[in-house]
Amino acid sequence: MLAKRIIPCLDVKDGRVVKGRSFVNLRDAGDPVECGKQYSDAGADELVFLDITATLEARKTILELAARVAEEVFIPFTIGGGISTIEDARGLLSAGAEKISINTAAVRNKPLITEISEAFGNQAVVVAIDAKRTGESWEVYINAGTTPTGIDVIEWAKEVEQLGAGEIMLTSIDSDGHNAGYDIELNAAVNEAVSIPVIASGGAGGPEDMLRVFTEGKADAALAASIFHYGTYTIAEVKDYLRQHGVHVRD
Repeated sequence: MLAKRIIPCLDVKDGRVVKGRSFVNLRDAGDPVECGKQYSDAGADELVFLDITATLEARKTILELAARVAEEVFIPFTIGGGISTIEDARGLLSAGAEKISINTAAVRNKPLITEISEAFGNQAVVVAIDAKRTGESWEVYINAGTTPTGIDVIEWAKEVEQLGAGEIMLTSIDSDGHNAGYDIELNAAVNEAVSIPVIASGGAGGPEDMLRVFTEGKADAALAASIFHYGTYTIAEVKDYLRQHGVHVRD
């Protein structure tokens, strides 16, 4: 059985790690490379860096970030934000990122998923899905969670798998930053619909939430930010708790 992964997420704005609630009210949480190195040393399985305000002008900055992280961090890391072409993906992967994450570009240009997958392997392509509950279902949002698309999350998850995505990063906008637990129903529904790994994101308040999303939500990995950034829990504490409750995690 594959080990469940614990993945700190570092949202980057203007070169700094930030964290907010439901994608707004951002607070500073440190230097991204320093934070990444600390998490690597502390036992994180992977890292995710998301440039949450990426623009054309910021591309050089995110490339520099990938190169700096690769020099200091020796676990796999994913970078996302503003990636809209295969050249963007090639630059980040060449700079040292193991995977790239695409969200808005994937919705607007579906063939890009296939193009990157065929060029670099599906393991290099993470499609990020920002989901917002609408009644009994969930809608895909783009542009850093600000723009509804009318696309059903479950149907989109199935489609991105068919297009060549190797992994899905599934964020509940409703739960993000509230530390009240992941959207278990959302995660279970997506995991039942696809066969590729799903990273649960949005809402981690403690080890109990990760246990629930692994067991009830059927996630392959759990993303967390504020509980690690502000020292509420360490990665070791989370992993110890999960082991005690029968979840297979890496040392």
